[in-house]
Formats: sequence, C-alpha cells, structure tokens
Amino acid sequence: MKKFKQYSIVLVLCLTVLSGCSLPGLSGSSSDNEVKITALATSESQIMSHMLRLLIEHDTDGQIKPSLINNLGSSTIQHNALVNGDANMSGARYNGTDLTGALKEDPIKDPEKAMEATQYGFQKKFDQTFFDSYGFANTYAFMVTKETAEKYNLETVSDLEKHSDELRLGVDSSWLHREGDGYPGFTKEYGFDFDTVRPMQIGLVYDALNSKNLEVAVGYSTDGRIEGYDLKVLEDDRRFFPPYDSSAVATNSLLEKHPKLKPIINKLKGKISTEEMQKLNYQADGEGQEPAVVAENFLKAHNYFEDDKKGGQN
Repeated sequence: MKKFKQYSIVLVLCLTVLSGCSLPGLSGSSSDNEVKITALATSESQIMSHMLRLLIEHDTDGQIKPSLINNLGSSTIQHNALVNGDANMSGARYNGTDLTGALKEDPIKDPEKAMEATQYGFQKKFDQTFFDSYGFANTYAFMVTKETAEKYNLETVSDLEKHSDELRLGVDSSWLHREGDGYPGFTKEYGFDFDTVRPMQIGLVYDALNSKNLEVAVGYSTDGRIEGYDLKVLEDDRRFFPPYDSSAVATNSLLEKHPKLKPIINKLKGKISTEEMQKLNYQADGEGQEPAVVAENFLKAHNYFEDDKKGGQN
C-alpha cells in the first residue's frame, strides 16, 4: 500500500509537469518582435510557409527573419500554437477545416460565405486575421485516369452513376465512415453508391488508380500525383464537398507590431491555382525537391524578388 501511494504521488507530479510543457518545436512563447510560422508535415504546408518566410525576409531587407515551427501533426496543433503564444503565424490553413474545427461551426458549402464566416470568426473569437485564399483549395475529389474518363465519357461526379456497378472505387479508410463529407453523406447527396468500394491508406489510392487496380479514387485535389500520373479530377457538380481554401493566418498583435507584414502576405492572394499547387507538390513529393527550394523557385519565376519589390506579377 505504501508503494502504491508513492507511485501515485510520482504519477501526479509527472502529469503536472507534462501539462505545463509545450510540444516539441514549441518551446517558449513568441514575442511580438519574433515571427514564428507554423507548418504541418505535408509538403504543401511547408512550401507555403517557406514562401512567406522568404517574402518577409526579402521585403523587409532582412530586418525580420522569420523561423519555422515545422512538421506539426494537425491543424488543431497549429491553432493551439497561435492561441497559446508559441507561434504567431501559420503558413497554410484551410477554411473548411478551421470553420468546423477551431470555430466549431457547421460546414458551409458556398466558398465565399465559408471564407467570410471563417474570417469573421477568427477576428472575433481569437483576435487573429484569416487572410484571403492563396487561390487553391485542397479538398476531397473524385478522380480517374484520362483513359477511363474518355472510355466512359466522365466529366462530373454525376457521370459515374450509370457505371457505378462496374467501376471500382478506392478511398481513404477514414473517409469511408467520415461524417458529413464522407461516403455515407456522398451516397445520400448523389443518390447512388458503388458496388465495389476498397478502403486503403490515402497514399495508395493514386498508385492503385495508376496501375489500373481501380477505376475511380477519392483523393486530395492538390496532390502532386494528380500531375505526376496525369489524372483527371471530376467536377463535384452537386457541390457535395465543402471548400477547403488555403490561407495564411496571423495574430493581430503581430500585424500591429509589424504593419509591413499584411501587404507582404497579401502578395500571394489569389496567385496560386489548384493546378499550380499540384505541380509544386509534385516537385517536392514526386521529384524529391526540398519544400524550401520549391518555394524559392516559384517566387523567383514569378518575379517576387525583383528589386522594385512589386513582385507577384503573373
């Protein structure tokens, strides 16, 4: 009994210490003078975070040198980092995710209304600015090979209905039972299902599609393998999937401390299409280039580093 009490005391002390600790990479609070940018473990998040870092360094003549808090595990961790003061900017957030996650609101399928609601909510609830979209949305998407699209005359998701008994569908295991915008919601919205549905890890669906072990797959609209495998994304003609437009997020205290930051961030507003992001992701995931290199090459190619600092002229 004595030993049990000793173990209990040690356990309580350990939990107390752990509860006050920051996650790896989030040690210490961020002062208003520092720019700490969060990034997820995905190439897309890292590419966009490096673009912001490079633009800020260039356009402030090195007076501000942002640092990246990299490889965070989820959007929730990114959000908490800004709320807790461990960081003050995020390189790539998604309005569909933050609307239902951080703001705990119902999903909104109209892209403009979804962005307005997310921006309003972040200002009011978190004193943060959720910037306008970079121009691309990373949402779920039905996709096929171009050969399959031509064979079955596929342009929209609705076109799949007449062939749903013969086309094999591959999906991410979690999407199969996902509430809201998962498979159950899809069958209800579109009014049909597939005779053959194969759940698997998301990374395998593209390979299975490319190797003709599947005819249809649900993947992510900005995935580099769409570009690499020359796949066709079908139009979500019933607008089943909510918008997941990507934007930067920054605390208002940071933007007030450094007024130059807002126009710098806005240089990327509407400048990167979904198709362009597919190419950038493929350069990282398919060709093995470092996300920082991909980001820098994009900025150079689009004249963001010109001496007049006007940049971003596409």
